[in-house]
Amino acid sequence: MNASVYSASFTVLKSALAFPSPPLRLRHAPSSLPVRSLQMCSSPTLLGPPRSSTLATAQPLQQEEASDEELTETVRPSVEPFRDVASEREMRSFPSPELEVKELEELPEQWRRSKIAWLCKELPSYKHSTFVRILNAQRKWITQDDATYVAVHCMRIRENEASFRVYKWMSQQHWFHFDFSLATKLADYLGKDRKIAKCREIFDAIINQGRVPSESTFHILTVAYLSAPVEGCLDEACSVYNKMIQLGGYRPRLSLHNSLFRALVSQAGGRGKYYLKQAEFIFHNIVTSEFEVHQDVYAGLIWLHSYQDIIDWERIADLRQEMKNAGFKESTDVLISIMRACSKAGNVEETEKTWLMLLESDCRIPPKAFVYRMEVYAKVGEPMKSLEIFEGMKRQNEPVSSAAYLKIIEVMSKAEETEITETIFDEYIGSGMKPVMPAFLSLMSMYFNLHLHDKLEIAFSQCATGCCPNRSIYNLYLESLVRVGFLEKAEGIFNEMHTNGTIGTNARSCNTILDGYLASEECAKAEKVYDIMRQKKYEIEPRSVERLQEVLSLNRKIVKRKVSMKLDEEQREILVGLLLGGVRIESDEERRNHIILFEFSENSNIHSVLRVHIHERFYEWLTLSSRSNDDDNEMPYRFSTIAHSYFGFFADQFWLKGRLMIPKLVHRWLSARVLAYWYMYGGLRSSSGDILLRLKGGSREDTERIIRAFQAKSLGCRVKRKGRVFWMGFQGTNAEMFWELVEPYIWSVPMLKCSGSL
Repeated sequence: MNASVYSASFTVLKSALAFPSPPLRLRHAPSSLPVRSLQMCSSPTLLGPPRSSTLATAQPLQQEEASDEELTETVRPSVEPFRDVASEREMRSFPSPELEVKELEELPEQWRRSKIAWLCKELPSYKHSTFVRILNAQRKWITQDDATYVAVHCMRIRENEASFRVYKWMSQQHWFHFDFSLATKLADYLGKDRKIAKCREIFDAIINQGRVPSESTFHILTVAYLSAPVEGCLDEACSVYNKMIQLGGYRPRLSLHNSLFRALVSQAGGRGKYYLKQAEFIFHNIVTSEFEVHQDVYAGLIWLHSYQDIIDWERIADLRQEMKNAGFKESTDVLISIMRACSKAGNVEETEKTWLMLLESDCRIPPKAFVYRMEVYAKVGEPMKSLEIFEGMKRQNEPVSSAAYLKIIEVMSKAEETEITETIFDEYIGSGMKPVMPAFLSLMSMYFNLHLHDKLEIAFSQCATGCCPNRSIYNLYLESLVRVGFLEKAEGIFNEMHTNGTIGTNARSCNTILDGYLASEECAKAEKVYDIMRQKKYEIEPRSVERLQEVLSLNRKIVKRKVSMKLDEEQREILVGLLLGGVRIESDEERRNHIILFEFSENSNIHSVLRVHIHERFYEWLTLSSRSNDDDNEMPYRFSTIAHSYFGFFADQFWLKGRLMIPKLVHRWLSARVLAYWYMYGGLRSSSGDILLRLKGGSREDTERIIRAFQAKSLGCRVKRKGRVFWMGFQGTNAEMFWELVEPYIWSVPMLKCSGSL
């Protein structure tokens, strides 16, 4: 091979990104190698007020596809960062280290030049396994400078995946020494290309070397996380942003402040309230950096404060005053936020004052404003005023939302206005609006407080027929049955709750049935419930303790005995299925005690139901903070078990040195229940009926063992690999057979049918 062919000059490709990476000093490269350009997404900036929309009300635009295999996790709605509204020339360049690479013609050996040129031409076209074999074959002669040249060349032709593979291979060689400039350049390219996990790997490697990543790497990685429509990426973006300031001592650009702030306040369902401290930190950095604070930043902060459980009125007043001093007029979003905060505090005067400001504005009054007025009058004990506001909405032909209906039903039921509540309830159910569960809960609570058991039973039957099972509804009905003395029927409801994973029992239901058994002197049954409560570590209500001690002292020689912590067979199978689906395990340094981390997607109907079931099924193993709330609506989407040595078997089989692995004997454990929980946590079902199971951390040999286990069950499947993740697919009759196998254990089928997820 003639090396002169490869010594022609190489044209430098200009990146479309506004933030330049470290310059490459490479004047010559193989001219015959194919060069293809890659359109890069420009980094978002906001150097002035946006032309349209606000931070608090901005709608998510189209999501970018997650390009990294490590990011094939549960998906959340993405938030597109701010778009640039200023000239690129107004942006300063990031200071970056220079990366110098030797030219091919500077190498003294002809054979070395030829081999390097051949590697540059051939490597990008190979897959990972062949790629590594080719590099391994060069160990006898290749040096760090040679490998660096190949990595840089791959970056020049936008083969960033190939460049990362070369760098990864280099780092495993005995002659490797860390090159900060090369690592920075590669991390920046990977981040721009949205290879987030690979960019983060190099980012962490830089920190582990005792170096501080460059400002460009911090910025690009944060923007990449914000652009990824993946659960948990917003938290990672906040973490990198904080390190940028606290570790690197950098002053981020205004565009980065604004992009991250908008992502925080754009969280759906009020989840943004948990990011108040982060939002205040961003605001502080904008002010201390002497940037101009945009109106929407003030509005976003007030919005976040209005969702807090404890309102900081002094802070809200300060923000409103700062807005006024800056010459900003309070928008509709700000006024609605003020009304929300006032309604929580029961401040009628401030609510009405804000209401008048809304009336004086030119905009259409949002339906939420009526809801907050109804709520504030209910707080101060004037429910009829709330009803007057609701009726006024209909007289003025204002659109009556489901939120308004649910609020007035709640208010009237608490005021125990039976006829009015029933009338509005029937009107709401007849309208076909959703959801209906909160309306049933309010109606049944009123009947329970008024001791109207017959009406409560009718409402329960109506709810059970038309709605998905709900533990709060069942608990109300159970308490009513016990109170009126229908113990046999109450026992049937309790058993249904206990065996149906969609509903489940909790401390409230166990205490209710225990109280009924003790009152009826059903000692044997009371002892069984007591054993369940001890196993689950439920707290017994004080009124039942004294009577329970009398029962136990009469029927047991040993009143107290230590309850051993042990997983039953069903729990073990559930855990295997969840671990195959992606549940994580953390171990201490000695690997003696281990923690199971349960994480569920907030945007998945299946996960929303699954978390309630798993929380109830592993209740006795959970930490105190994870067990603190029995309310299904307030149950966290992330909780963990206590650190315990009993999980050592699962840690040794599934997690080794902090990495997920597939056990050698996994093919023996694939029972129908294991497959069901694997599907529910880490699988999906397409609209055509095909079923996919995600397998992360395994090898081709692992998948073959699992395939043979499926074949033993007369199930045929196809496997497709995407990075480190294998997807095992069942199509046609195989999908039907798989579903028939796991359906008895898919306790969430009723919920899935209700939500249309099937």
